[in-house]
Order: sequence, then C-alpha cells, then structure tokens
Amino acid sequence: MDTLVRVGLAFVLLALGVNACAAEVTPRRDADLVVYGASASGVMAAIQASRMGRTAIVLEPSQHIGGLTTGGLGATDAGMRYAVGGIAREFYRRVYDHYENPETWTRETREGYFPKHFLSVTPELKLQWYFEPHVASAILHQMLKEAGVQVVLGAALDRERGVAKDGTQIASITTIDGQRYTGRVFIDATYEGDLLAAAGASYVIGREGNGVHGETLNGVRLASPKTTQKISPFVIAGDPTSGLLPRLVRVDDAMEGEGDQQTQAYNFRLCLTNDPDNRVTIEKPKSYNPLNYEILLRNLQAAKEPTLNRSVFSLTPMPNLKTDTNNRRFYSTDYVGGSHRWPEGTYDERAKLWQEHKDYQQGLLWFVANDPLVPASVRNEAKNWGLARDEFTATDHWPPALYVREARRLVSDYVMTEHDCSGARVADDGLTLGTYAMDSHLVNYGIDSQNRFRVDGWFEKRPAAYPISYRATLPRANEVSNLLVSVCISSSHVAYGSIRMEPVFMNLGQATATAAVLALDRSESLHELPYKALRARLEADGQIFDAAAAKEQLIALRKKQK
Repeated sequence: MDTLVRVGLAFVLLALGVNACAAEVTPRRDADLVVYGASASGVMAAIQASRMGRTAIVLEPSQHIGGLTTGGLGATDAGMRYAVGGIAREFYRRVYDHYENPETWTRETREGYFPKHFLSVTPELKLQWYFEPHVASAILHQMLKEAGVQVVLGAALDRERGVAKDGTQIASITTIDGQRYTGRVFIDATYEGDLLAAAGASYVIGREGNGVHGETLNGVRLASPKTTQKISPFVIAGDPTSGLLPRLVRVDDAMEGEGDQQTQAYNFRLCLTNDPDNRVTIEKPKSYNPLNYEILLRNLQAAKEPTLNRSVFSLTPMPNLKTDTNNRRFYSTDYVGGSHRWPEGTYDERAKLWQEHKDYQQGLLWFVANDPLVPASVRNEAKNWGLARDEFTATDHWPPALYVREARRLVSDYVMTEHDCSGARVADDGLTLGTYAMDSHLVNYGIDSQNRFRVDGWFEKRPAAYPISYRATLPRANEVSNLLVSVCISSSHVAYGSIRMEPVFMNLGQATATAAVLALDRSESLHELPYKALRARLEADGQIFDAAAAKEQLIALRKKQK
C-alpha cells in the first residue's frame, strides 16, 4: 500500500475517533451478506439480514458506527414522520423509551425540554426524533448486539484493487490491511458510494443539467443579485484591486440550469451546550484566517437585528441543554465551495479535507465569539456556547462524521428524479416512501461579470409522498449483479435532495437487505426477484407505503388520547 495512502488513512481513523467497539471475537471473513459502511442504513441492513436468518458482516472504514445518526444529527429530518416504519421506527421508539426514564434527564427535566421544539416527539406513536449523540450510539450498539451482527472497524476498502469479480458478480472485497471478505450479496451503505464505484457500477457526481431528466431545479442555480447586493466579493469591500475573498468562482447567469460535477457543501452537525458545567471552550484553530468569515461578517453588519441562532447557525435544542447545530442558509457553517473533491478523493485527500472543514467551522465558532467587528448582540451570545463535554469524548468533543450530504450517485435502469418527488411519475416497485423537501445547500460562492457577489445552488420545494424504486438500488445487471445500494441510490441531484434523510436511509437499508435475503432464499437473482414477494415481506416487517392511511391512523390516535 502506498505510504501516503497509509498515512492519510491513519489520519482519517484518528480524526474519526472511536465511537464504537469492534467485535470482541475474530471477525468472520465470509457471510451471506457483506455490508460496506456502518452508517445507520448499513446497521439496519445487517440487523434485517440477521433477523431473517442469514449471516451478515458490516465493514466500516472508520472507527465510528451510525454515520450521521450518531454523529451529531440529532434533529431528525423526517418529513412526514408518521410514514417512517420498519426497524427505523423501532429505533425512534427506543429513543422515546430511553427519555421516558427520569434518570436520563441529568441537566434539565423532560417536562422542561419538550415544549422547546414541536418536532422533537410524536407522543401518540411514542416516537422521539431529537436526541443526544451518545444515546443514539448506545441504542444502535444494543440493536447490533441483539442481532448478533459483527462489525469490523477500520476496514477500509482497497478502492483500486480490492474488488474481485466473477463475471458480473462480486466474489470478494479486500481492505487495505489485506483482509479479504467473501459473500453472496453485497450492500454499499457508505455516503460516498465507494464500493459501487470500485465494483464498476455507473455513477454520477454533482448536478445534472435540467435537460438530462427534464427537470426544473437542477444544474447551476444563481440566486437573484438582489439577495446578496449588500456583500462585496473583494477583500477590501468595493475595491477590485484588493483581490477576491476565499473560495469564490466566476459565474454567469447564462450558466443557469447547466450541469457540473460539483457537490452541495458539507459541514459538521455540532453538539453544543450553554451549560457551564458541561461546556468546552472553543479554541482558535492554528490555520485560522479571518478572511474565511468576511462574507458572514458583512451579512451580519448589514442585518438590522442579528442574533446567533437566526443569523449565524441553528441552535436546535436537544435533551439535557444541548443542540444539534447546523448551517443557517447562505453564510454559516457549510464550507461552501470546499467540498467538491471529497467524493473521488483518496483516503489521504479526504483526511486533509476533513481537517479543512473542521478548521473552517471551528474558526467560525471562535470568530463570532471573539472578533470585535462582529455585532455585540451576536458576539456576547456566542460566548455562552461551547462543545458538549460529555459527547464525542474520543475526538475532543468534535463529531467524527463529516456531513457528506451528497457524493456519488448510482446510475441504474431507474433514476429517481424531480418527477417522482412531485408525483408526476410513480415507481411501481417502491421500497419505502420519501417525504422530505427537495432541497440543496449552496454549491458555490461566486462573482459575476458585473463584479457582483452571487450564491449558487440553493433550492427548496415540497414534494408529495412518493415511493422510492427498488430498481434505483440495483446497478445495471450487466455491470454488477449481486450488489445493492442503500444510500447513494440512483437519483438526480434534485431527487437526492429529498431522499437523503437518515430515516429513509434506514428504511432503504432494511429493504435492500430484505431483497438480498429473499433472492438467496429463492435462488433468484436480485434483478429477477418478484416485487410482489418483496413488497409482502416489507409490509409484514412494518414498512409503510400509504402515507395518507398512516396520517389518518395518527389523527385517530390523537382523538382517542384526548
């Protein structure tokens, strides 16, 4: 293995930290189902296979189990919450049960917390959607233990030579430490689609042009210059000779709707607290550069009454005086323009990008709390917040998982598009429902031909409840015939903006594992598995396919409990 790759991977594993325990016994090297990626989707896939009587291994390149679900994304984005079924619903029920115990409320009371956010719980269904990272981690670990699933940590795929195929079938995959794993069926449950790419499946990165699938929201999307007219793109405001601010690219309105290979921006979902007894002070990173925050500063200075929560980043309340802190629209914690290289990056390149994202976001936290040019209303509020001392203890309280919102996307015989999300087209082989808004975070900051600052990439549009096609999880049969994809599924940039929610990934993990086991049990190929049989088993295991009926059941429960 190349020395740079080895060093880079070691950096990644150190940065990602230990938020999980490896199998205590010698890991098996052969299983009916090999899942690559211990995201929440991968965890659900392995649990389902085990519950259906098959052996499963989960290989995770980092030291972290649960992906974003345990990595700081505690404010679950679920769209129509009543449409979440299967093992995902079981997980959120266990979260609810955990917080029913008064002993879990160590820094505030249950009664004091729940009025803070109306989306935190669905009491009629006994489902809780907002939670602390360590609670989610403990629950997933317990579920894996109950299912008897082995998880091998630090098992990073050799992406150049690690996939051995027999015709169109994957025979084995080998990790960079030389360990070889064989299986009958494989699932790629990574956020990057590393296995599908290494196995030879077709994929796309970035935004398609609107014309590719006849969409309206895809490609370059420049906000009106009026939206950003108070912000100068130059180091010295109004002075072109001073140079451009960091990470600006040239843009033009003529580019509207054109495709590219650039991704929406990533960030970390931070767990902050204003509890002095549990707060870790934010330190200024060594690479700190105040110019990285000049755009944010100019926006704050132009605002009438800026506040930290409304003008800089979200402070969505989690239990025990903590937050899930996320990006706030255009000028916030997203590393805009800095995430494009991640999907195809080597392990070493990703390690460097992980640190760049961390330095940017940590620097932003320090900036808003300490820079005298930041409005006092924001600066004084920011001083009250720090990292939660009792979270992510192995990684200095910083989340190990970068929020990779979008990377590779499979290209299969069925591509989910804006037309599926709007209900104009309906897949007849649904695995679960998508219900969240079609949206995208910013892709780039730009400067146009008139030297105006512009932002590119943002959109948001509400969908109907729509089925996500089984075919969208299957590579083309002539490329890879025993692989399923539960995260980087076949979809346009627009549709993926709706699909890419953790409960959906969980449901897709369970559904793809169900298909894998049924195909093995019936001695049929994944591509020839009768959908009727798959649908019957999914319904038997609690997947929801009728959002309207699920809503009516919830309404009936509410009336009954009143």
